[in-house]
Amino acid sequence: MTKWIYATLAAASLLAVSLVAQQKGAPPAEKLFTSSAEIQTLIANAKAQRTKEQPLITQRILSLAPINASLEYRGSVGTAAVHETEAEMFYVIEGSAVLTTGGKLTNETRQNAENLQGSGIEGGKTQAVAKGDFIMVPEKTPHWFSKIDQTLVLMSVHIPHK
Repeated sequence: MTKWIYATLAAASLLAVSLVAQQKGAPPAEKLFTSSAEIQTLIANAKAQRTKEQPLITQRILSLAPINASLEYRGSVGTAAVHETEAEMFYVIEGSAVLTTGGKLTNETRQNAENLQGSGIEGGKTQAVAKGDFIMVPEKTPHWFSKIDQTLVLMSVHIPHK
């Protein structure tokens, strides 16, 4: 019985520490494996959650600070972005689209200390992307999925790169 009490107290302490860390903006806990079945569940959840007004749903796939891999479910064209201190790598899991890179953000606004967004891109280079493609976008490079042919499901990895 005493071992059970100590185990319960230890578990409660870990939970409390975890909750406090999350409230202080600590990085997410490590997640080192995600199965194919879990990816399919993430996709189904994103599809169910997404509303017509919401071009993008993002969910965590893996994390090992400072690197995080996210599932991006893009049902329609959203905003363009520039990440000033991170490169971004994409792997297309499902769907097809047109990716525009380079050029200049239109209606540029600062999203936070390290990211800009805009309603689109003037100029730049377009590239058709589809299931199985890998894409690397260097830091400080405008990028935008300017046309979504079929719902686009991506793995996105932000890579600190100054």
